Amino acid sequence: MSSSDRRSFLALLGALPLAACGFTPVYGPGGTGGAVRGRVDFADPDSALEFSLVARLEDRIGRAAGAQYLLDYTIRTRESALALTGAEDINRININGTATFTVTDTATGAQVQSGEVTTFTAFASSGSPVATTAARRDAEQRLMIALADQIVSRLLAGADDWP
Repeated sequence: MSSSDRRSFLALLGALPLAACGFTPVYGPGGTGGAVRGRVDFADPDSALEFSLVARLEDRIGRAAGAQYLLDYTIRTRESALALTGAEDINRININGTATFTVTDTATGAQVQSGEVTTFTAFASSGSPVATTAARRDAEQRLMIALADQIVSRLLAGADDWP
């Protein structure tokens, strides 16, 4: 059996379980990606963290004015020292973030989905105050991107249940 025949056979063999379970790609025909993309509006951001979260959500599922659904969110962050030197200087700071979200049907006011996502990131604080501030901002932005990606995953997984 030639090498390309083996690859084709193995690819076919790997696809069989997916065909049997009713797998549908999220962004394929009939997938939930179409149910979410361009149909969700977001609550207006009031802070830099919220702005970063909404910007990533818009990148992933599109911007929609006057959409059928409204996603409201609450962000909580908490910092903690992660690494200390022998002189008890903090070298690394951990930022834990949680985003609670609800999706509401704007026509009826009914809540169609809700959830909470959590993740963390960290940054070095051993540089100058300017470098530490820049590292903190970068870590906060990475945190918002990670939280937004988790929200999008939850929305895509639950959109089949939306009216």
